[in-house]
Amino acid sequence: MQGTVDGFGYGLVTPVAAYLMACLGGALGLRCTTRSVRHHGRFKAGWLALGATAIGSGIWTMHFIAMMGFTVEEAPISYHRPTTYASLAVAVVMVGIGIFIVGHRGTSVMVLVTGGTLTGLGIASMHYLGMAGMRLRGTLEYDTLTVALSVVIAVVAATAALWAAVSVHGFLASLGAGLTMGIAVSGMHYVGMAAVSVHLHPVIDLTAAGESPAGLLAPVLVGPAVFLLLAAVVVMFDPLLVLGEPERGWSARDGGRRAGVPAGRGTVSSRRPAAWAADRDLARGRARDRYRRRRLTGRADGR
Repeated sequence: MQGTVDGFGYGLVTPVAAYLMACLGGALGLRCTTRSVRHHGRFKAGWLALGATAIGSGIWTMHFIAMMGFTVEEAPISYHRPTTYASLAVAVVMVGIGIFIVGHRGTSVMVLVTGGTLTGLGIASMHYLGMAGMRLRGTLEYDTLTVALSVVIAVVAATAALWAAVSVHGFLASLGAGLTMGIAVSGMHYVGMAAVSVHLHPVIDLTAAGESPAGLLAPVLVGPAVFLLLAAVVVMFDPLLVLGEPERGWSARDGGRRAGVPAGRGTVSSRRPAAWAADRDLARGRARDRYRRRRLTGRADGR
């Protein structure tokens, strides 16, 4: 007997909320990866780890918010918590491997493809391991071609996201990359869910009632959601993460020098008034010294 599957039990509420969480995690992770790639230092590994955890938590939270709307009319659904948490760990670890490859090996095409493939496989593994944690009086069956399509979407989306992290400059462009990643991750999820059918067991107690998916999953989602909010606070305190590279131009901190011009070697127009006065006085002093030397030399020669 086939079960009646509904993936939108709360209408558009769960898809929209899931998409926003995917965008938040993706945007934070991309900015952290950008920070680590462009600015080397002792905190490089920390930024990469924060980026991996942000992306992994974002896609995991997105998946289970979307699963709140997934119901089977003839059977209550529950979730095996160890498997559910294991899917979060798989997402963070595999996304982390992909990000660390890009962060430490450079931004060549092969590096991006390798990192994107591992990250995409991590997203897909998280999705299907999370589905394996679902418990109901029946068996989940998958359409192979649709599953393969969902994995391809995950890999392409992850590769594009990593490319954006090392190529896109500025806050608005990075925000657009995060929104695009949210669309891709959400698309991968719902394509994967389209592959699902439920074959119910022959003997089913139709009167059995269980806790709703929302009631089961809401406490589980609190931790990753709080982490994403804290990560957003951390990112907001780093201007390079929020705004990207500073524009070349005036800098109050370096006394009016243009970015990239060594101190003391700038053009006249790039120096402060005090520096102009000092240069002017030095030039006048040298001119007077030369004039006096010429006068003394001329008198010694009897001119």
